[in-house]
Amino acid sequence: MVLGGTVIAETTRARFLFETRLPTRYYIPEEDVRMDLLAPTGKVTACPYKGTARYWTARVGGVEYPDIVWSYPEPIPECPKIKGLLCFFNEQVDAIFVDGIEVPRPVTPWSKDWAEKSKIRPRPARPGG
Repeated sequence: MVLGGTVIAETTRARFLFETRLPTRYYIPEEDVRMDLLAPTGKVTACPYKGTARYWTARVGGVEYPDIVWSYPEPIPECPKIKGLLCFFNEQVDAIFVDGIEVPRPVTPWSKDWAEKSKIRPRPARPGG
């Protein structure tokens, strides 16, 4: 995981989480993340499928990246494999490499320039028109 030109996480133990209509999310053990670059925030969100998420802001090279990392400290019983692992917004980091290959950056509502990119993004043809 690269942010601000700095490797902030490197692991061979990530859990890949595939969700409908979302990019693959990479949950990484805390021991493999540069926790010295992260500060917990007060942000909390709830997901009916995973539980309550807590967030961190990254500070890299004098730049702050608010709430770019999250974790489910106590996920719901149906989702125990992500407990305590950290996840970064793919849309906001510089790069993600999986097995040495860069993963394309998705365009989602969490992208920094979502409004602009969503206008020019090709849309699938509708049946009959």
